[in-house]
Amino acid sequence: MEDHNTANLTEPSSPAASVASAEIAAEFAALTVEEKEQRRAEWSQELARVEEEINTLRTVLASKTRHASDLKRKLGITVWKELTDDVNQGVKNIKESTVFQRTESMLKSTGEKTASVFGSITTGITSKFSQMKNSDSMRSIEASVGSAYENVKTKVTSRSGSVSSFPDALDENQSSSGLNSPTDSLTK
Repeated sequence: MEDHNTANLTEPSSPAASVASAEIAAEFAALTVEEKEQRRAEWSQELARVEEEINTLRTVLASKTRHASDLKRKLGITVWKELTDDVNQGVKNIKESTVFQRTESMLKSTGEKTASVFGSITTGITSKFSQMKNSDSMRSIEASVGSAYENVKTKVTSRSGSVSSFPDALDENQSSSGLNSPTDSLTK
């Protein structure tokens, strides 16, 4: 039985504890049987006192916890409010952290660069459309469409009754101006 207790005393949990345990075991082994029993009795009494203090502290802690809960209830502080406050504090701490600030800065920079790229693309497309609109080909198409429209409009209003519909007037205008429509080749 003594060997079993001595073995428990010498089980090291760290190098420093190993040295201390070895010293305690050596001292304990050097004691007489009566001294060993007396030490064990002292340690048992001290252990009982410590456990009693722990139980007293647990009781006091439970009482204080109940009292704090009652006060919180009276003040209207709920578990939900405490949780919300904790989350808000956590978010505040994250926002104040340097990692978040660097990430936020990087995202802003990336957003600005992306907006700049899209702005450049939009400007380029607008410029190309403007160039296309001002090109000779587009002006020629606009003039042709404009004159065809005016001719059709004039014929429809001046011949009241002789042209039955807009497509007929368009066909008459194209045949008189020499323009062929894409549908002419399909119908011929």
